[in-house]
Amino acid sequence: MILLGQILLAFGTLSLVAIGGANAVLPEMHRLVVEVHGWMDDATFTQLFAMAQAAPGPNILAASVMGWHVAGAAGMAAATLGMLVPSACLAWIMAGLTIRLRGNTWMKPAQFGLVPIAVGLIAASGLIMAQAAGTNWLSFGIIAASTVFVWRTKYSPLWVLLAGGLLGLALL
Repeated sequence: MILLGQILLAFGTLSLVAIGGANAVLPEMHRLVVEVHGWMDDATFTQLFAMAQAAPGPNILAASVMGWHVAGAAGMAAATLGMLVPSACLAWIMAGLTIRLRGNTWMKPAQFGLVPIAVGLIAASGLIMAQAAGTNWLSFGIIAASTVFVWRTKYSPLWVLLAGGLLGLALL
């Protein structure tokens, strides 16, 4: 029961700062589940995140899968509710406030000010995942090639996951 409370609190806290979606808080999610609580190691975190990204559905699946890994179905429910309920309540409150204050001149600059925060959080997520997955020069080369592929082409990132999986099979 204590573990489920820890999961709910950890993911509930993350939910409140997830500007830009669940991927924006990936560095903090990694810090909490790997470094602070020790619920999994870097490799497991990276594998669970990749599995959640490959599955159809929202990015929130990453939290659900990690909750499942830590405490089964109850952990999945705690992580999912933790990521959804606080941010949904905050969004509901902010939507009402935004509608009420829509005529104010400072509202547009305040909204545009959140864009660099979201971009920075998402970029930090990419760096954390690269550090967690990179163990040698080959893995860092694959990370760099994957980054350039996703950045410079219009193809789905799933092609990168497929290529990485095939490369992993070939090298193992």
